[in-house]
Amino acid sequence: MNFQDFVKFANENRVCYVATTEGDQPRVRALQMWFADEKGFYFQTESVKSICQQLKENNKIEVCFYAPGPDLGPMMRVSGRVKFIDDLSLKRKVLEDRPFLKSIGIKGPEDPLLVIFHVYTGEAYFWTIANNMKEKDIERVKFGL
Repeated sequence: MNFQDFVKFANENRVCYVATTEGDQPRVRALQMWFADEKGFYFQTESVKSICQQLKENNKIEVCFYAPGPDLGPMMRVSGRVKFIDDLSLKRKVLEDRPFLKSIGIKGPEDPLLVIFHVYTGEAYFWTIANNMKEKDIERVKFGL
């Protein structure tokens, strides 16, 4: 298995559950990942949301992607660290890809409300019902090292 398998799965199943912490309290929410590539997993959010503050205070994250199926479908778990990206060309691109952002008040790529973060390093693995009781034995793939 290689990292491209994880990139493909994430791009095919963009709705995911993202876990952060606030102090010692875990916080989980569903997000739609923007895209994944060989450098990791990219997300867009807004600076006023609590996820931004939580990731600035602790850049550790865990993300769970799920592919629904007739039975319990496969999941991909990613744990790692994020960094914030302040790149105008990427911000222009996210506004092209997500035109609804303007309807929630983001005025352009320079708008401080617009935030992009990137899970740039960590490890990923696939979970299925077949390996449910063997979680410690599941192959993990490290990325971004």
